[in-house]
Amino acid sequence: MRKKIMDFISRGIVMIAALFVTALMILMLGHIVKESLPALKEIGIKMFQVDSEWRPVSQNPQYGLLPAITGTLYVSALAVILALILGIGCACFLNFYLPDKLASLLLSFIDLVAGIPSVIFGFIGLTVLVKQFGVIFKMPAGQCVLAASIVLGIMLLPFVISTCNESIQNAREKYELTALALGFSKEIVIIRIIFPAIRSGIIASAMMAFGRALGETMAVMMVIGNSPIYPKLFGRAQTLPALTALEMGSIEYGSMHLSVLYTANLVLLVIVAITMGVGYFFKRRFLKNEA
Repeated sequence: MRKKIMDFISRGIVMIAALFVTALMILMLGHIVKESLPALKEIGIKMFQVDSEWRPVSQNPQYGLLPAITGTLYVSALAVILALILGIGCACFLNFYLPDKLASLLLSFIDLVAGIPSVIFGFIGLTVLVKQFGVIFKMPAGQCVLAASIVLGIMLLPFVISTCNESIQNAREKYELTALALGFSKEIVIIRIIFPAIRSGIIASAMMAFGRALGETMAVMMVIGNSPIYPKLFGRAQTLPALTALEMGSIEYGSMHLSVLYTANLVLLVIVAITMGVGYFFKRRFLKNEA
């Protein structure tokens, strides 16, 4: 009887927590949409025009968000590509070329990296990476999109490695012994059997990493240069989270400037939702094909 009561209480707590989180998300989204309406009604499509610039305090203010949107997508996509290349290789190395105890120890340290505050990554990137970029590429300051992508890619590595490692372990349990018994080498097993089997895991890790990258603020803000212009690989740029963090401290409440920043965050939420939806679609499709 006591066990049933405890189970009932536990289910109730979990249900209340789930409803609370859902309600909080709905309230947050509703608040962002409400605060964005003035900018959407008064400025509208002009915020997303190619020739519109970000000059909110000039005599003739412009609120162009397209440079920050392209900067966010550019930096996040490049960081995810770097993290996938290194993360998949690292996960394969840990699974196939290291003893289990050593691999487990290294995975523990990799998981610890995910808990390091982003400001530390940004500070190291600013003092080491940006400095070296300025020396090697003869840049005035060294802050650029590539530097931000490298720092962000390193931050994403633990998420990619952990997800891919779990997928590889599941695939090994199903296919490895059979493939080795047929005479395939370890490299053939990895390339021709394991990689096709973990496509859904790779898609999941890429989507999770991309969603994480879209919202990163402090580390990217410290190394990207924060110039509201269209991004170039070795040029400065700005992202939507960095734009919000830099502008929020000096905005008058109720102003059009503030409403535009709410619109920027609404755009960011839409991008994240689309990303997760696409990832879920491909994951379901791959799982169906594998079944």
